[in-house]
Amino acid sequence: MDEQVVADSSGGASSPVQEVHKKNNKVKITWPFYVLFAFVAGLVGAILAWGFLSDSLAALGIPDPGPVTSAGLPFLRAVGWIVAALSVGSFLATTFFISPREVKQSAEDGILKSSYLNRAYLSVDGLIAARTGAFAALCFGLIAIVMIPLVMSDLSGQPFAEALKPHNWAIAFEQVALAKAWAWVAFFAFLTGLAGLFFRNWLSQPLLFVASIVMTVPLALEGHSAAGGDHDYGTNSLLWHLVLMLVWVGGLMALIAHARRIGPNMDLAVKRYSIVATYAVIGMAISGIVNALLRMEFSDLFTSNYGLLVLAKAVGVVVVGMFGLAHRTLTIPKLEKNPKDAALFTRVAIVEVLAMAAVTGIAISMGRTPPPAPQMQDLSVMALEMGYSLEKEPTLFSVFTMWRFDLMLGTIGILLLAFYVCGLVALRRQAKKWNHLRTFWWILGCITLVVTVSSGIGMNMPATFSMHMVAHMLLSMVVPVFLVLGAPLTLIMESVKPGEPGRPGLHEWAAVLADNPLLRFLLHPAVNTIQFIIIFYALYLTPLYELMVSEHAGHLIMNFVFVISGYLYYWEMIGPDPKPEERTHVSRLAWLTFSMPFHLFFGVYLMQLQVILAEEFYSRLNLPWEVDLAYDQLVGGGIAWASGSFPLIIVFGYLFRGWFREERIVEKNYEARAAATNFADAEEYNQMLTRMNNGHDPHGDYYQETFEPKDKE
Repeated sequence: MDEQVVADSSGGASSPVQEVHKKNNKVKITWPFYVLFAFVAGLVGAILAWGFLSDSLAALGIPDPGPVTSAGLPFLRAVGWIVAALSVGSFLATTFFISPREVKQSAEDGILKSSYLNRAYLSVDGLIAARTGAFAALCFGLIAIVMIPLVMSDLSGQPFAEALKPHNWAIAFEQVALAKAWAWVAFFAFLTGLAGLFFRNWLSQPLLFVASIVMTVPLALEGHSAAGGDHDYGTNSLLWHLVLMLVWVGGLMALIAHARRIGPNMDLAVKRYSIVATYAVIGMAISGIVNALLRMEFSDLFTSNYGLLVLAKAVGVVVVGMFGLAHRTLTIPKLEKNPKDAALFTRVAIVEVLAMAAVTGIAISMGRTPPPAPQMQDLSVMALEMGYSLEKEPTLFSVFTMWRFDLMLGTIGILLLAFYVCGLVALRRQAKKWNHLRTFWWILGCITLVVTVSSGIGMNMPATFSMHMVAHMLLSMVVPVFLVLGAPLTLIMESVKPGEPGRPGLHEWAAVLADNPLLRFLLHPAVNTIQFIIIFYALYLTPLYELMVSEHAGHLIMNFVFVISGYLYYWEMIGPDPKPEERTHVSRLAWLTFSMPFHLFFGVYLMQLQVILAEEFYSRLNLPWEVDLAYDQLVGGGIAWASGSFPLIIVFGYLFRGWFREERIVEKNYEARAAATNFADAEEYNQMLTRMNNGHDPHGDYYQETFEPKDKE
């Protein structure tokens, strides 16, 4: 019997080693540590914010709202970020760290045997982690609701009790952007939390992981980084910073809970988290530096309160990150020898999260501390609206001489290229072959993505409708075609070996991404065609376009939607990657032919449209060159018509070629079968024609018995 659990069978006392094992292998609760982490973060944030309160009030020019708001807002906000991190980390663990229950595979599993994860349910440990993530999301939603009157009280200087009155809530939603952001946070958080309480299958966990990140995004779009010049850099860098922070802190909290529950495969979970945490700390450091440099000069680091907070936070992130990496480096080999002996890891990890919580409190106090006033500030309307100013009119050649790197999609383009190179290196080590044409398409797609969003095309995209349409067509019609032809999922499944039984890894995750019920629905020709077409009409034929184009968040959302929508459409049309259902080229040609008139009509409609889209916004920019908005929109419609039809014609040719190849394969297979059977099918067919020519049914006398008139009695 297991000496770690059961005492000596002879009835004698357990040995000291057995007693230690029994103590270490006892399931322990974790929620007191969650409370401790949140309290430390809130306390540090409240103390620092209180210390800089007078400077903050003087900078804002508002009276003191009272101790409830002055101390409660930073405390509750810090607590909220720890709770949000717990939700993100829990769903991260159920998706990638904690293996689901094993599912027996069979030959009928579908096109990909590795897609058995579609049917897998969470283990007991995974289910507890998922419930933790769901309750954390619900708590974050409750905190968001309380933050609405707190924000109103803080910005207006009125006491918290006054801000709680119903009429002040209406004012907050109408006039205070940060209050609206917290309202959206509450909506997404409650949605995520309620969904997390009901889903028990593994397939839902990646979606909940994404949803837990989305619920925090509205906060990243407000604050210091979202205002003034360079706010495009500020917002994008803050988005990266916050998402990576949530993964870094939340993932470790989830691992602590996993260890205290005596969860299986602890060695694998820690190893995977270590990789994630390493890249997260690097990304946090880079994005934090970028964000700090936008707010102040280097000399301000030592001469201003805001600079001292930035310096303290940077040192804290680096020190805690390096300490955690060293700790995991020493712990992982021990866990590989004995995965159940995780006491050493847990004790050190708890201290590590406490340090993370303190760093989070420092970061929260920065939101209450005004940054130093910049020595040179671009206050032009363009800079306030777009984050930067344009100096020259875009032309066919000048757009490639402008450059402003896009921290969001530009970074993603570089990461996608790096990921692909890693896959190619892994294939080379395994002496496997790979189609170099696919590599060419992927590299071309990544380069086109970076150039589109970072060159003069991306810079002028918010300024004029015609340049917006150029970028739209490239992001939805060109970049996806190149990326799809690169076959990234096939590369993953070829370069990464399947995981051990009960321990799915990257190979299995790629397989389930290529074959799951949601993708099966999205890639159905009717759904896929409609989603690709409806984006054009819903965006430009409704007031949605003016709302989206006037906000940086709107630009981010549009760019992501363009790329994702186009990728799904062309994946089903021409993608070499596996799909839930492979349809014939004839079927895809039919759907493409059906969709082409809608694309062409959309461009014609824009060219004939008399109403100028987003006229107020474009007029407000006051560009340094004269722009005829009506003519610019006409040009944009022409670009949509020409650019929309050109890629579709290429895809049409690609599918027609595939159809021809399919027919040739069928013909060759028939000829091979005929030669093997000495043309028995052809002989039988000729005999059937002879019988029909003689008035006989080819299968007997059925024709005569059925259709010839019978003699009357």
